[in-house]
Amino acid sequence: MVSRDKHVAVLMGGFSSERPVSLSSGKACADELERFGYRVTRIDVTHDVANQLAEVKPDVAFNALHGPYGEDGTIQGVLEFMQIPYTHSGVLATAVAMDKELSKRLAKTHGIAVAESKVMDRFDITSAHPMKPPYVVKPVAEGSSFGVVIVKEGQSHPPQVITSDEWKYGDRVMVERYIHGRELTCAVMGDVALGVTEIIPQGQEFYDFDSKYAAGGSNHECPAKISPFVYQKITNMALKAHKAFGCRGVTRSDFRYDDRFSEEGEVIWLEINTQPGMTATSLVPELAAYAGHSFGELLHWMVEDASCLR
Repeated sequence: MVSRDKHVAVLMGGFSSERPVSLSSGKACADELERFGYRVTRIDVTHDVANQLAEVKPDVAFNALHGPYGEDGTIQGVLEFMQIPYTHSGVLATAVAMDKELSKRLAKTHGIAVAESKVMDRFDITSAHPMKPPYVVKPVAEGSSFGVVIVKEGQSHPPQVITSDEWKYGDRVMVERYIHGRELTCAVMGDVALGVTEIIPQGQEFYDFDSKYAAGGSNHECPAKISPFVYQKITNMALKAHKAFGCRGVTRSDFRYDDRFSEEGEVIWLEINTQPGMTATSLVPELAAYAGHSFGELLHWMVEDASCLR
């Protein structure tokens, strides 16, 4: 039975490009935690977050922040200094996972299949392709598919938006081989893989921001209709990544599966999300439900799992 005296501060909003998503995740989590019996305070995080937390004095901080400052080790460091137990992964795991270059190096070191890539200054991508198309250009430290550009086979020149004034995602970008095929994802809760979902974008080229968060933006097939061999391969890789990064709580690893030439095909790990979304269209709550955990039970587990020194 949940103690109604346990006070949970749900950290949401913040000031990254993913603020709207964080507000949605935070509201959903705060509402459900209240229904589950916790005393909840909602905190729209500002640069004065230490004073916000000091005033509220929570027993646990439920981290519903997304993007820079929320899932890159920054807020985790604040919570460590203040000795407030918190959910999800700790300082080092989140910092490494948020940096696409470092995360791919670590994954590859542990035998996890990744796509060939290089990190460049965006201003070096001018008249010549940095890699034979098709390829993907993405910011090194952003989430929710912000700034992802796909360069198709046969395209005559690199995308101009990368070097334009419209670009607002930093000067370091990753150029990565484009992987044909299906979008798959696997959630891990503690040391258990919950299952594999196939994401089928509706009306979009890939699983972009609108596909992730807009109603009807994508269909989720849970469990994914893939061979038992590929299913097991993906759950094993997700668990391996979770442990290799030193993650805690809940994570979600994303994959591409190219089955054009054989059923076994090519399975490529893309990234690990240490702060997966918790909105109405989010994947982790769906996978938790498939594994037998209601949304409230999932959040309850996360709150009770919270600690410092993660």
